[in-house]
Amino acid sequence: MSTIWANKELTPEICHTRFPGTMMEALKIKIEEVGNNFIKASMPVFENTIQPFKLLHGGASVALAESIGSMASNLVLQESGKVAVGQSINANHIRPVPYGKFVNAITKPVHLGKSSHVWEIEIFNEDNKIVCVSRLTMAVIEKPGQ
Repeated sequence: MSTIWANKELTPEICHTRFPGTMMEALKIKIEEVGNNFIKASMPVFENTIQPFKLLHGGASVALAESIGSMASNLVLQESGKVAVGQSINANHIRPVPYGKFVNAITKPVHLGKSSHVWEIEIFNEDNKIVCVSRLTMAVIEKPGQ
């Protein structure tokens, strides 16, 4: 199977070069694996990602989902003169994750069109049980300044 990524040699290390100064850095999101049509990431459940009951905050799950989906969309478009920006996201929160644990996420494309991309993001706990299911729509636009 051929890769969907503009950079055919895409690695987690290359993905991490996009993190400095972003929410991904603040939430300690780590790219674990890049496949031909998916990206897997992890995120700790710690002070920056919990709600008052010391459980994973739903907004942190959404931030993880949008971060890796947005990154994936832009890695498809890289070098094309276009960029992808978030247009819509939804999330279904299924089970809690306590402080001190990790969650793992995987994003795969549902649709890669000329004017929009749609990504499905699933987030799992350390026992590989589903925590959150999200769908992200990205608008594909001309790269600003071009």
